[in-house]
Amino acid sequence: MGPLEVRDADGADRTPAVPKHRDLLAMFLLNAGRPLTAERLRRLLWPREGGERSDSLIRGYVGQLRKLIGQDTIATVSGAYVLHLGDGRLDVDRFRLLVGEGAYEEALGLWRGEALEDLDPDGERWVETRRLREELEELRLLALERRVQADLDAGRHRELLAELRQLTKRHPLWQRFRGQYMLALYRSGRRVDALAAYAVLRDRLDGGHAIEPDPDLQLLYHRMLHDDVSLHVSAGPPVLLPPDVADFTGREDLLGEVVGGLVVVHGQAGAGKSALAVHAAWRARERFGDGILYADLRETTAPAAVLEDFLRWLGCPAQAIPAGLEQRERLFRAYTASRELLVLLDNATGEAQVRPLLSACPTVVTSRSPLGGLPGARRLPVGVLDDGAALELLARSSGRAADDGLRDLARFCGGLPIALRIAGSRLAARPEWTVGYLVRLLEDEHERLDRLHVGDLAVRSVFAIGFDGLPEAARLTLRGLGALSAPDFADWLTELLGGQAEALVDAGLLETHGVDVAGQVRYRLHDLTRLFAREQPVPGVLPKLAEVVLERVRASRFSLVSGDPATTVATRDIRESVEWLAAERGFLVSLVADLHAAGLDEPCWRLAHLLAPYLERQRFLDDWRAVTSLALVSARRSGDGEGLVLLDLGELHLAERDWARAEEMLIAALAKLAGQPRESARATRRLGRVHLELGRLEEAERTLLACLARAENQRDAADAEQALGMVLRRAGRLDEAADRLTTAVGRLAVLGDRHRQADTLLELSAARLAQGRKPDARTAAEQARSLAVRLGDQLLDAQALLTLAQVGRAEGAAGRAGELARAALEIFDRTGDLRGAANARSLLALLGRPSA
Repeated sequence: MGPLEVRDADGADRTPAVPKHRDLLAMFLLNAGRPLTAERLRRLLWPREGGERSDSLIRGYVGQLRKLIGQDTIATVSGAYVLHLGDGRLDVDRFRLLVGEGAYEEALGLWRGEALEDLDPDGERWVETRRLREELEELRLLALERRVQADLDAGRHRELLAELRQLTKRHPLWQRFRGQYMLALYRSGRRVDALAAYAVLRDRLDGGHAIEPDPDLQLLYHRMLHDDVSLHVSAGPPVLLPPDVADFTGREDLLGEVVGGLVVVHGQAGAGKSALAVHAAWRARERFGDGILYADLRETTAPAAVLEDFLRWLGCPAQAIPAGLEQRERLFRAYTASRELLVLLDNATGEAQVRPLLSACPTVVTSRSPLGGLPGARRLPVGVLDDGAALELLARSSGRAADDGLRDLARFCGGLPIALRIAGSRLAARPEWTVGYLVRLLEDEHERLDRLHVGDLAVRSVFAIGFDGLPEAARLTLRGLGALSAPDFADWLTELLGGQAEALVDAGLLETHGVDVAGQVRYRLHDLTRLFAREQPVPGVLPKLAEVVLERVRASRFSLVSGDPATTVATRDIRESVEWLAAERGFLVSLVADLHAAGLDEPCWRLAHLLAPYLERQRFLDDWRAVTSLALVSARRSGDGEGLVLLDLGELHLAERDWARAEEMLIAALAKLAGQPRESARATRRLGRVHLELGRLEEAERTLLACLARAENQRDAADAEQALGMVLRRAGRLDEAADRLTTAVGRLAVLGDRHRQADTLLELSAARLAQGRKPDARTAAEQARSLAVRLGDQLLDAQALLTLAQVGRAEGAAGRAGELARAALEIFDRTGDLRGAANARSLLALLGRPSA
């Protein structure tokens, strides 16, 4: 980066002084690890002379360069020159590595300016310069943005103001810098200036682009406008605790986090928040020589009454306790300021209950809500117990052996501590009962909540406490959610059902499950809460939801399979669609089952059919098999769509490499698709692919040529051309195969179908490699990988990496090929692609490299 500079291990300057030597070194650096023939170097060094210089001149330059930077640095492989640099010897590589590792400060320290700014100042001599500069600038801005964020998080907002002011001037439309500048101003007490900075960007966007700032920036603006304090960088002898929980189990990862500062222990109803807080407080008792204060805010709801009680325990005379709340607050803070006290506020329903009770003492608050209005609080979410802890709790509370029967019982309790304690207590109170008997009682979903009670303790009453205090809209939302079996769902669904998600979270009836890959807040409903919600069903929820989901999936699917050049979608649209589908996959698969179970057959098979391209692309074969099996039954029951579902089944069996079943399904699909020419053509093309895989090459070629002749649009033609290219490559007719594949790549580029374009480029790379045209093979594979990275498609990226590794092996660059193959193997293993992993391991074995 910056001007060309070469230094040895001792720091001595070895930068070439001769212009052509500098140009030659620049060529090697821009193509590090890639073979460069003498002919290629002549064209790069003397672009206007038609390559008339002699090979000996090139060899001479290379020899002189080797003397300067090291004989082993430039290797000769198969008549070509390759620059080999070890790890960390090229500043560009080290910069990429540091950014990837999150060492942003160190990465930015390497920056000396634009790459090769002294040799190619305008970026016009060599196309590689321009590409490299664009990549490095994106990485530099990313590193800068994240380093600034780390400084903001560390409270260095005042020190950042000057730097951020310059960044917003140099990058006026880079909204992340603008938001960081606003936040630094706000935290520096310059709220008006922060709001003005937003107005400048909004006016610029509205006047020049007619668009609004990003939603995140709009949210930040509105939080500043309303002075959201969360934006700021922000126990004697009385021991009033309830008795410790005798059979407390698990939570070892949380116990050490409960006590210290202001901690809000929050979670769904029955998750064991109070038990955790009380147990942690007893464990920490020795640290608080002045005592532990405790109040159950469900029993004593008025803060003034709690303060009176606390002050009396701390020794304040009754006549000295003031009548007003504010005066009691001040007195309580004065009494606790210099004492080693712990305060535990149990079952808080809102911030207003808690705020008057806060002091300088460490304070633990338990609540179903995270109590976001308490600034400076550390929040500790409490979820259900894992299988091991749930089994241990059941065994300890019931006095029974931790066997398979108890495991079945724990499964019906869903890891919810209140349910586990009730089930264990019922067994302890009824020694004549077997575990199997209680399991059978709980098997019926309609009676499960009735069975989970002991004495005056019942799971239903725990849910009812939160439910009864909800507004009617929130109750309707929960009842609507009860119609679904999905383990989690996004905020758009709760908005559709009434928009009361946060009210349900605060009531402990819904759990926030994080933010998904599409940037959506996700929520989770416990199985027992779902049963509670189903007790009052809301008619018409599933048909309404199906209508909305079909439209949304249809729009996302369109980005993946559109073949109309007039409506070509951008790579960003495709990637956003893939991210949304990735986030919603589990929900959508569950919804297919819900629709099927409810007898809503048409939306069931239509949704399954719309999901097929995504499930195929991402190799989610188990999900694809599940939804398609249900869809076939629904299609037959509805009397419509059977041909399309059979076609999906045929493509599923193709993906599973079950050629016989694929042929059977595709033939059956063709029989049902009469009168649907486009879908029939698609089924026929897939049949041609089956013939190819079964080795019936002539039959496959005839089928695909007929499809090409009848193609009515660019997509069908591209599909047929690609399949023909595969057939011809398998038949050894490499020139014809390459021609077909090249044509298909062009068609797909026009269509904007980036996924299929990348697939076809990989096929073309294989054909070029078989022809011996290694540079062309590398070019095609690199183009495919570029598309894969832009699309965010991990499997496609892995396939491109593996293809590049095969090209590298053919070029003699075994070391680089091994690195690429290992990178591909890591992705294949992570995503569960067994076939891809096997291919990567085979290549590593050929290269003599370990695969693990």
